[in-house]
Amino acid sequence: MPPATGDPANRLIAELTGRGLRVAVAESLTGGLVVAELTSVPGASVVVSGGVVAYDSAVKRSVLGVPAELLAAEGAVHPEVARQMADRVRTVLAVDDRAADLGIATTGVAGPTDQDGRPPGTVYVGIAFGGEVEAIGLALRGSRTEIRAATVLAAIEAALARVTSGSFSRRLAE
Repeated sequence: MPPATGDPANRLIAELTGRGLRVAVAESLTGGLVVAELTSVPGASVVVSGGVVAYDSAVKRSVLGVPAELLAAEGAVHPEVARQMADRVRTVLAVDDRAADLGIATTGVAGPTDQDGRPPGTVYVGIAFGGEVEAIGLALRGSRTEIRAATVLAAIEAALARVTSGSFSRRLAE
């Protein structure tokens, strides 16, 4: 089992390993950065099923099964889209017919311009775990790079909080 250092990715991988759980990730604005952070941890291959970069909304629909009606009505930057992505990626990336236990998703606006009428820094992180599917709204500030990095950290911290305590950290990042 990887050591549980202070780094959230290391801690999440250690928790998942110790509990025999698997994680799958669906990413939009982070473009694969969440799964890259998780797989940077030695031993992650035991628990990380994989990731889907659903940058285009058509991929959110065709690969992850996010309803076309939801995407048409709300756009890709919406809490229900994050929930759907987190929930559905678990089965999309099933290993040996076993769905992942934990689903993590990111969708939002990194900037520099608005998307779907929402300003840069509007982000939703979806977490599916233990029969619950939640979305955490973030209002981030900074450059495109800073918003993406903050989203990665928030997603991993939210997943870690859910796995370790069954509750979500509902802080609003600034």
